[in-house]
Amino acid sequence: MQDTLTVVLAGGMGSRLAPLTDNRAKPAVPFGGKYRIIDFTLTNCLHSGLRRILVLTQYKSHSLQKHLRDGWSIFNPELGEYITVVPPQMRKGDKWYSGTADAIYQNLWLLSRSEAKYVVVLSGDHIYRMDYAPMLQRHKETGADLSIACMEVPIAEASSFGVMAVDDNQRIVAFAEKPAQPAPLPNDSEKSLASMGIYIFTTDALVDALELDAENPNSNHDFGQDIIPRLIDKEKVYAHQFGGSTGRVTEDAYWRDVGTIDSLYQANMDLLQPVSPIDLYQRDWAIRTYEPQLPPARTTSSDSGNEGIFINSLISSGVLIAGGSVQNSVLSSNVKIYDGATVSASILFDDVEVGEFCQLQNCIIDKHVKIPPRTQIGINAVEDAARFTISERGVVVVSGDYQFE
Repeated sequence: MQDTLTVVLAGGMGSRLAPLTDNRAKPAVPFGGKYRIIDFTLTNCLHSGLRRILVLTQYKSHSLQKHLRDGWSIFNPELGEYITVVPPQMRKGDKWYSGTADAIYQNLWLLSRSEAKYVVVLSGDHIYRMDYAPMLQRHKETGADLSIACMEVPIAEASSFGVMAVDDNQRIVAFAEKPAQPAPLPNDSEKSLASMGIYIFTTDALVDALELDAENPNSNHDFGQDIIPRLIDKEKVYAHQFGGSTGRVTEDAYWRDVGTIDSLYQANMDLLQPVSPIDLYQRDWAIRTYEPQLPPARTTSSDSGNEGIFINSLISSGVLIAGGSVQNSVLSSNVKIYDGATVSASILFDDVEVGEFCQLQNCIIDKHVKIPPRTQIGINAVEDAARFTISERGVVVVSGDYQFE
């Protein structure tokens, strides 16, 4: 696909994920024991044959850039393949990116240098698996100026999305960003057709739209709020239904915006269902990431005779459960659970150590935290609120720089 350039928007602050985003960009937040959120978008590109990729970064991008260097330096520039990190260049003035559309507008020179006929615009902070190749093929066949991936969502949730209406040929005839009263589907009053934030533009149409938008002092410079509504009336804009039988990926049709602590927590817990709603085990659609060289995970008994056990949990490389108990949890690399400690319904990031006889429940523990023996987290809400962040649904978050007394 040498005629196609992919742009991944990865500069989001992710304030609703704080404190997990206090020192990292949202796409760099760990997920599922061994991945980062951005791995899912980049894996989709890899398997879809999209190998000319610009990753636009901005907010606290060091962790993200390090991960891309270590895990995604896999393409050969000699063959015209690359994943290139692009921080703000300020080529259009002296300001940072001020919206999704502005981020690409400030890098129009890279589009012109690429000589691409088509531009795929993706977000780096969603969890899903999708083959973009059929969407790109249909974009070409219809002669569309813009194609938007969409999915059906309950109308009660549609106010969080861009909502569209289509004709019989899937041409988009109306679009509203986060409407207070979302339009229902013609054949189902309980659902709406929502944008997934996945766009394919014909390059000329994208450049024209961005240059026009940049001249508007009242614009938010956002694709959903500004660019798409203006293109609906005068350009050929089509919807592409997510899921179904198109492409090589198995049909799990799972998509999650993990933009809050509760949504991130729930998406991790989804992986522990008897049949996970997202298929991580399709052998020819493996989710790529960076993994350090660590020994296999193991359980062992403690000096007191307690056996280390885990039940219905994801256990990553280097994990040691020495006389502790883990249930319904996700453990990242190099986690240590010591004698008598219990971990339930929790997510532990890399290098966390849980001391003897600790009790952890319904919590997320950031990297490198060392929890002293007999500490309780997720047990007493009043005590937790005085020390940690607690989500709307009661998930307790311990930041990476928290120091226990």
